[in-house]
Amino acid sequence: MLRLPQTIQLLYAELLQQCAIALPNQRGISFVSKQVSGNRYWYMELVVGSTKRQYSLGRDTDLLRGQIDKQKSLFAHAAPDLKQREKLVKMLVSGGTFAPGGSAGRVLEVLGQSGAFLSGGILVGSHAFNSYGNMLGVSWDSAAMYTQDMDLASYRQIEIVMRHDAPDVKSTLLECGLGFFEVPALNSKSPSTSFKIRGQEFHVDLLTPLYGPNTSKPVYLSHFNSYAQPMRFLEYLLDDSQGAVVPFRSGVLVNVPDPARFAVHKLVVSQRRPVAQQTKVRKDIQQASELLSVLLEDRPGDVWIALEAAFAMPEKFQSQLAKGVEYLPLPVKEAVTAHISSAR
Repeated sequence: MLRLPQTIQLLYAELLQQCAIALPNQRGISFVSKQVSGNRYWYMELVVGSTKRQYSLGRDTDLLRGQIDKQKSLFAHAAPDLKQREKLVKMLVSGGTFAPGGSAGRVLEVLGQSGAFLSGGILVGSHAFNSYGNMLGVSWDSAAMYTQDMDLASYRQIEIVMRHDAPDVKSTLLECGLGFFEVPALNSKSPSTSFKIRGQEFHVDLLTPLYGPNTSKPVYLSHFNSYAQPMRFLEYLLDDSQGAVVPFRSGVLVNVPDPARFAVHKLVVSQRRPVAQQTKVRKDIQQASELLSVLLEDRPGDVWIALEAAFAMPEKFQSQLAKGVEYLPLPVKEAVTAHISSAR
């Protein structure tokens, strides 16, 4: 683990702020008109990957043309900001921040464009861990960062005003032009919750918290128009999330769990994995260790708050957390154990 220069942290904060207030950009969007039965109609054409879609805007009128011109004006005003964000991304990557590979970056961009993160999707797993390094100004050990999968999690129900605009995550992935296909579930009657790029190991898994008795039955997420795999104790991660920016192209806004909760959850997950997944167990412990080391030095209060939230979780969660703590390096283990002891 290496500390990045202070200037890199400032650049990251600037990119995050600019992405949060960014005007809509015209990437992949154009307006076209067609003659239909003697009348002129306007369409918005959207290109995502190799897929092109047209959405009808209605019959040609002065009002509609005015609205289209207004949107084009917004696009024009956004162009300089877009170039500035692209420069910031280049500076961040040159300065040592983590940037996703081509497939991962494009998938995040596609999901962002679809509204998956605006609709409550939260990036979990190693791609979230990689984002924390950029947020906290550190470069993680390469073994802790490596991943070929992407996990997108969400609660089963989210209040959204415009529910008809909810993104169809399944269709977004299958039609984005990257070669995704549905990974069949173990039960042939169950819908798929995992999508893989043909010819690659990279895949996207949709997850949601598991409540009640153990089950592997996929859960339908209406706000994603897709099914997700239920996972025990995932709610601990989703209860506290925050925005982050991924340095890809002009920056991609995503949601990630609170870093301290992520570390605590990793310790629990490490004790829930089967014996055959010892490589993943070691990776869980390493990610938790590196993250806690930075947080205990820079933001210890975040760790204490995350641990206090853990005390409100079921006894099984707490016992597995205690077992996971035993595998931490001694300084981190002592600090975490001391707080757990004093809080009880």
